[in-house]
Amino acid sequence: MESTLLLHNNLYPKVTPAGAYYAVSSPSHSASRMLLANLLQAGVEEVLTEEHLKKWAETEDAYTALNLLYRLQRLEFLYGEETPSSQLIKVTSDAFEDILGQLSDTHKALLVDQDGFYFANIGFNHETAEEVANLASEATRLTEKHSLLIKNNLNIYNTALGICDPTGQSELTFFPLYVGKAKNILVTAGQPLLNSESFVTLVRGLYVLAGEDIHLDK
Repeated sequence: MESTLLLHNNLYPKVTPAGAYYAVSSPSHSASRMLLANLLQAGVEEVLTEEHLKKWAETEDAYTALNLLYRLQRLEFLYGEETPSSQLIKVTSDAFEDILGQLSDTHKALLVDQDGFYFANIGFNHETAEEVANLASEATRLTEKHSLLIKNNLNIYNTALGICDPTGQSELTFFPLYVGKAKNILVTAGQPLLNSESFVTLVRGLYVLAGEDIHLDK
């Protein structure tokens, strides 16, 4: 049966904060994560066309690519817009720190690498940042160790770990972000503010960092 799905050309694919989080929230691979990851690495000026879509979905079958695109739209992980808005940031500590301050209501956040060292910091003093980075690394390893319990037995599909007050409000949250083969940890103090364009920009910057495989000086 002929597909009724049609591609609207001359639109720019826009990954939402929810889509960006889904793309990097797990190390497991799927067609959906692959498409989102490729879109987050694409140039912001690239227009949605059938050829581009097949390239991003890594398939030669247009119908398969369209179905995947439609499913992600239904989940509100992406949409098309007439002008590009997401930006790639220059990969420096200062650039990441400008973004980090927008991801917490206390303007305190860290980016930690997979070895437990922070490479971007806003709001924490150096000594505290080092200790929190080590805590983030250990906490993330703990959730990974017990991932089968968390996912299969408790039916919890989130990988973030938080320290909460008696009312359940987050005081410190660790978000593992899996970008390519690298794992980074976003630490936010207070209430996280990830439902924003700033988070999408952060994820784009992490893909640039993973692609260039460079070391950031503190």
